[in-house]
Amino acid sequence: MPKLKPSKGAPYARILGVGGYRPTRVVPNEVILEKIDSSDEWIRSRSGIETRHWANDEETVAAMSIEASGKAIADAGISAEQIGGVIVSTVSHFKQTPAVATEIADKLGTNKAAAFDISAGCAGFGYGLTLAKGMIVEGSAEYVLVIGVERLSDLTDLEDRATAFLFGDGAGAVVVGPSKEPAIGPTVWGSEGDKSETIKQTVPWTDYRVGEVDKFPAITQEGQAVFRWAVFEMAKVAQQALDAAGITPDDLDVFIPHQANERIIDSMVKTLKLPEHVTVARDVRTTGNTSAASIPLAMERLLATGEAKSGDTALVIGFGAGLVYAATVVTLP
Repeated sequence: MPKLKPSKGAPYARILGVGGYRPTRVVPNEVILEKIDSSDEWIRSRSGIETRHWANDEETVAAMSIEASGKAIADAGISAEQIGGVIVSTVSHFKQTPAVATEIADKLGTNKAAAFDISAGCAGFGYGLTLAKGMIVEGSAEYVLVIGVERLSDLTDLEDRATAFLFGDGAGAVVVGPSKEPAIGPTVWGSEGDKSETIKQTVPWTDYRVGEVDKFPAITQEGQAVFRWAVFEMAKVAQQALDAAGITPDDLDVFIPHQANERIIDSMVKTLKLPEHVTVARDVRTTGNTSAASIPLAMERLLATGEAKSGDTALVIGFGAGLVYAATVVTLP
């Protein structure tokens, strides 16, 4: 039996650049209140959300991704031609095939990069980051672009009091490349499919196609069940990611959880007993829940505002529909 050649990848991988794109339209809570019986105070107290961004017709999943990716590539100091892989995490690209990643790879000017989409909900960025790390260490690509992008306004039922105020649109991207030292820790990830009904699409596309339902499919969730799961179970996963990286909360500089709900963020900070010096991402206040885009968008904002700096050690964790989750420790670009 012939022996295969060993892979010639980099010893480690790291995030080299980050970019984000938020649609131009800013939607305050007052707009949401036009169709639900609630109040601005209730929305803020329950979620922390004050505004969110909604895309216009030109701000497609591909267009937002290209904008965010261009910034990430420039931030990384490389050219698009050097990108060997494009991974797009999204649940709101409505063409089953081809993957939107192929269009993005072409329009960015990559040299026939491997390109594919993944569907892992709000944990999608963590899944994509882990795949990119593996590609670089294995040697199948030198640089990989990881994009989290959503147009959740297309999947929002504005008459659903439980979810109408939650979702926003946007794209976040990072360039992952080779490193001489560990800069993306082991990923703690998994799924709990027995809880898949707690966050789901209201009806399959086929029901809408054949006219069995009048409303376009939307995302719905069992709020209290999701809250309990996120607070109690995801804090454990976050701690496991710290343990896997060989660090303690005292070693952290930044905490970037999925921007689902500020109450969930506050509870995780308390459960993890994070020190006061740790900067906590709270992008949810003005961006809402952007699912797969939320972590890279929050990362980009923290670096842009100076709340976090290059070289900081950050714990990132995403969790959502599936139910799926992914957590890891990274060095910020």
